[in-house]
Amino acid sequence: MQAVEVHDYARKLLAQRGASAIAEAAQKAASLEEEGNAKDAADWRRIADAMKQMRGPHQS
Repeated sequence: MQAVEVHDYARKLLAQRGASAIAEAAQKAASLEEEGNAKDAADWRRIADAMKQMRGPHQS
């Protein structure tokens, strides 16, 4: 998956599911890793990272 696709998918997923989308993406990555699908797991980790960046830093 290319960087543009990762960013686009992350933006859409974050808009649809909110903050829980990050946890869902991380769970999906872990599940794919257990199944031996390292390539797709890496894509889902990139999507989760993109969502974290979109959300920005935590405010206190």
